[in-house]
Amino acid sequence: MTTFPVGEQTHLAVLPQQPALESVGADTPGSRDETAHGHPAAVRGTGREHERGETGGLGTGVRRRHAETVAPAAEAAENGSGDAPAHDQSHAGGVGAGRVFVLSKDGRPLMPCHPARARELLGKGRALIARQAPFAIRLKDRTLAESEVDGLCLRIDPGSRGTGLALTDEKSQIDARGQSFTVRRGLVSVELRHRGEQIRLCMRQRAGYRRRRRSANHRYRAPRQDNRSRPAGWLPPSLRHRVDTTCALASRLCRYAPVTEVHVESAAFDVHAMSAGRPLSDVEYQRGTLAGIEARSYLRSRWENACAYCDATGVPLNIEHLTPRSRGGSNRITNLVLACVPCNRAKGSMPVEGFLADRPDRLAKILRQARAPLGDAAAMNATRRQLLESLGILGRPLNAWSGAQTQWNRHATGLGKTHTVDALCVGGMDHERGDAIVRIPARVLVVSATGRGSYARTTPDRFGFPRLRRARVKRHFGFASGDLVRAVVPAGKWAGVWTGRVSVRATGRHSLTVREGRIDVSHRNLRLLQRADGYGYAFRSEGAREHLGKPVEP
Repeated sequence: MTTFPVGEQTHLAVLPQQPALESVGADTPGSRDETAHGHPAAVRGTGREHERGETGGLGTGVRRRHAETVAPAAEAAENGSGDAPAHDQSHAGGVGAGRVFVLSKDGRPLMPCHPARARELLGKGRALIARQAPFAIRLKDRTLAESEVDGLCLRIDPGSRGTGLALTDEKSQIDARGQSFTVRRGLVSVELRHRGEQIRLCMRQRAGYRRRRRSANHRYRAPRQDNRSRPAGWLPPSLRHRVDTTCALASRLCRYAPVTEVHVESAAFDVHAMSAGRPLSDVEYQRGTLAGIEARSYLRSRWENACAYCDATGVPLNIEHLTPRSRGGSNRITNLVLACVPCNRAKGSMPVEGFLADRPDRLAKILRQARAPLGDAAAMNATRRQLLESLGILGRPLNAWSGAQTQWNRHATGLGKTHTVDALCVGGMDHERGDAIVRIPARVLVVSATGRGSYARTTPDRFGFPRLRRARVKRHFGFASGDLVRAVVPAGKWAGVWTGRVSVRATGRHSLTVREGRIDVSHRNLRLLQRADGYGYAFRSEGAREHLGKPVEP
């Protein structure tokens, strides 16, 4: 996966898009992705705002590496990069370049355009870079009232560890028999990676620090856990994070694209049946695995009063976790076995796969008891309703669809399973009439939640004792850690132009992370491109591209 921004020498004419795209005219009449209709170019260098991270059009030249292929490229852009069956009814679909967000002169969202058209607009000085990630341009000579904007659909496939979002448009086509059907094009794919597990570990660490301080300073004070009430709809921070980040990213996409409808998959998981490993009915839902029996008695019966690792009998047996608690294991009965004292000590905090790596037969026997973890399914059940309520504040019509509908659409179109492909398949499709998905973006923007730093005033050691004090301010000389900057190093080993994320220091000698390593750069040689927003951005190729009949466009 290629990380953006790249830590290599960059040029102002290189945008974070596929470098091999053809240069096409920006004023192609009749195009569905039209963003300009022949208006004169504005003066270069206007509209630059340092605090917003915008960069002007200076130094961005027109790149015509293949001038003889401009006409075919323009024709490809005219029919949607060859992805819609407008001229060839036998077209089975394909993979194309992801579209670029376009904003009007007054900052309103317009229809996304092809990356080649975005380069042309920047080269002519008619647009400037409004945002680096996700990449967006802002026109200088067009307003929303002067543009023709078709609505897009935002489709969301929520998940426990990652969420897929896709912007699509739909249009009607006529087949050879004269019947109408609908084709769906994927314009932008985004994969949001949550950090719920990291938040859970941090909360556990904080609880440990507080427990140590209480035992040391207030040993005889009564516990107060039961005195703290929780408001209605309360969720643990690790689950609330999933809802908030999904809604925040959806709101951001609505600011950059003309979204008129929101489609979200709302799936509920039967964790009881998943725990049992078979369908349940009637009174079985009222009973658990330990109905009428204690856990220790169940384990003795299950393992015949013998050690699960060495078959030792007649010795003291301990209850052992297959996946240790320190590695995220739970107290579920399927994660517990009986083990003798030597085996229990030898295993320690190792996972069972590592402890029994040299005994695959016994490992397979033990793992047959263990079921699939239910943490992800429980998280989805807990956040399903809150996510729908939070998405309602976007002000767009909200449609909820089942997971079975998404799965059926994916199987009918022959696509592989990823979060972004599932997002493309969210919503109703009439496959008997001929509805199909004819285009998926070649690259996926991966947005990873990284947070905005720690609120701790001190850095503790491994025992929880303060080791050193942290700075009270997070911004030095106008820069904060995580800002996207461009460094111009005048001389030395690292002479050149570099782009990356900065880590600030109070001395003004900041550290810049690039692919080749870390560079110490003075704040005087840095130029802000985009403020840190608590997310990391990267690109990856769509793993389901091989399921479509058309190769990736250049």
